[in-house]
Amino acid sequence: MKYINLFSSLLILSFFLMLPSAASAQENKVRPSLKASVTQRLGVDTDITIVYSRPGVKGRKIWGGLVPYGMAPGNKESKGNPFPWRAGANENTTIQFNKDVLIEGKRLPAGKYGLFMIPSEKDWTIIFSKNDSAWGSFSYNQAEDALRITVTPVEAPHMEWLMYGFDDLAGTSATAYLWWDNLKVPFKIALVNE
Repeated sequence: MKYINLFSSLLILSFFLMLPSAASAQENKVRPSLKASVTQRLGVDTDITIVYSRPGVKGRKIWGGLVPYGMAPGNKESKGNPFPWRAGANENTTIQFNKDVLIEGKRLPAGKYGLFMIPSEKDWTIIFSKNDSAWGSFSYNQAEDALRITVTPVEAPHMEWLMYGFDDLAGTSATAYLWWDNLKVPFKIALVNE
């Protein structure tokens, strides 16, 4: 009986010692959509940083398929409410500015924002949300919008893995873009002239 109790105690102890390594293994699992970031400086000291996860096309229909046109229909995660696309995968895609900027000519205060998009077959709505810490866009609330702009995507060569970048670098302005599948979604960012 003494040996059974000792054996049971050792078995229970080894189980609890394995828990942290099992949890750690879960946290270290490679995601299909890897995390990425890109930073661009404008002027002398204005930094723009976009943090996102990169899903792949993987032979799927992206626009009007995996990413629906308009708001996505509500589901159990969104409590039945329609929601915009998270403009990436996994956690919110975020965009951060250390100084006030102009987005397509509209002022946006310095800060970190959730970046959401509402695609359509023609023009897209890009949303800068004050909520930058949600998982995806299921809890999206329009009352948290800091800014909405409308842009027109352009056809582009195939890009398998979603990416963000910057074009048209002009010192005090640049065109940020999302590029995935066969589309680029550009939006102009410029310094505030005061």
